[in-house]
Amino acid sequence: MYLVGAGPGDPGLLTRRGADLLAGADVVVYDHLASSRLLDLARPEAIRICAGKSVGHCTLNQQQIHEVLIEHARSGRAVVRLKGGDPLVFGRGGEEASALRAAGISFEIVPGVTAAVGVAAYSGIPPTHRDTASAVAFVTGHNDPRSGDGRLDWSALARFPGTLVVYMGVTHLAAICETLIGEGKPADTPAAIVESGTLPAQRTTTGTLATLPRQAVESGLRPPALLIVGEVVLLRDRLAWFERLPLFGQRIVVTRPEAELSRSAASLETMGAEVIAAPTVVVRPIADPGPLDDAIGRLESFDWLVFTSPNGVRFFIDRLDKLGLDLRAVGRLQLAAIGPTTAEALAAYHLRADLVPDLFRSEALAASLATRAAGSRVLLARADRGRTILRDQLGPLADVTQVAVYQNADADALPDGLDDRITAGSVDWITLTSSAIARRLHALLSESARQAVGTRVRLASLSPVTSETVRALGWEVAVEARDYTWDGLVRSLVEQADNEERRRITLASPEA
Repeated sequence: MYLVGAGPGDPGLLTRRGADLLAGADVVVYDHLASSRLLDLARPEAIRICAGKSVGHCTLNQQQIHEVLIEHARSGRAVVRLKGGDPLVFGRGGEEASALRAAGISFEIVPGVTAAVGVAAYSGIPPTHRDTASAVAFVTGHNDPRSGDGRLDWSALARFPGTLVVYMGVTHLAAICETLIGEGKPADTPAAIVESGTLPAQRTTTGTLATLPRQAVESGLRPPALLIVGEVVLLRDRLAWFERLPLFGQRIVVTRPEAELSRSAASLETMGAEVIAAPTVVVRPIADPGPLDDAIGRLESFDWLVFTSPNGVRFFIDRLDKLGLDLRAVGRLQLAAIGPTTAEALAAYHLRADLVPDLFRSEALAASLATRAAGSRVLLARADRGRTILRDQLGPLADVTQVAVYQNADADALPDGLDDRITAGSVDWITLTSSAIARRLHALLSESARQAVGTRVRLASLSPVTSETVRALGWEVAVEARDYTWDGLVRSLVEQADNEERRRITLASPEA
């Protein structure tokens, strides 16, 4: 049994130990604030139980959470209790650990990045600073300070010579600020409240103890939010970084297969975007490996082995292993990759691509091979469906064998709620990296969502071929990658955001 801290929101803040435990979990009991991206780290067959509690809503009460943990742990399952922030900092992890110990169940507590540390860092407000604050106090604002329950000494907190970080203080924000002022804290003490900290929806409002309650009402502040009080708030203008990332706040749907989602999502999240994972194509082992096995059995008869995707590399090497072979089977073959990402997949197996075209598309790969592989025997390792440009263009020049090494199957449905979000325009971008993905997305969307695509929701395409398919479906393409790779698509999105920001600044300028 494991009590694991999920961190304050950004899935990248989960510890390596936490990720390893999630990967091996049979049951995940998670808080409502835990990122869905973290749940994806668990195996598909793992049981997922929402135990989240939020203001005015309780999926399971605390006693029921204890019972669920004990029941599954006693059944011999590997159970991860995934808790927001750190399990032992205002997370009731101590209560859950005590219940487990009383039930005779052993457990491990895996720390997480607590909100006071993570949110402060992402807002550019250091809890301590050599010149400003040599102490920090973490307190809960869950209870009204005027209630007289005696849990906190607000007079002592008002005199505290450092930074105050108040968890769960939104509901009683006005009362907290008024109480601190009433107990002697100067009304002009700098203060900030950070909503949805470490997430792309993060909003930071700065002011003073006297002004912050009014500012929070005017801005429509909602939980989860963290209150920070002290002189360190004045450092935010210099230290803020997260909200200045190039794709900060952009809500981007990634439609790539699950095997490619993690890397793709990480590259967008690094730029500050919110990623909504929505694979429209499922990559699977080929149903009938007979033709592939036959080609592998006579690899020595080929001169070139050509890969058109990282998935092709992975499934080809996996098949070698299942047949009791290793990289020596590739022997003297020259290797071609359609682009740098596929070449990187080869490099992961210590194989170097002999040929990578300057333009990362089938036409360019065919043209490059035409000069290098004419008269040779060529094995094309690819998906079971897709364009046949390589075979068609190389066929007259070389002896070409095309074999499917994996299967592209259509996803049955989109994630719950995504169709509604697209219809409402509450996502900004949908990325499309192949014609098959574009067509499947179109088929899965409702008519109202289809009408929103290209208007309220913009499309980013990986290549001209994908864009052509998108337009044939009746949609417009807002951004097309110049380099036909995922990283190239991300760069194009960043360039688009930069251009839009420059236009916004120009229009806002008094001289405009």
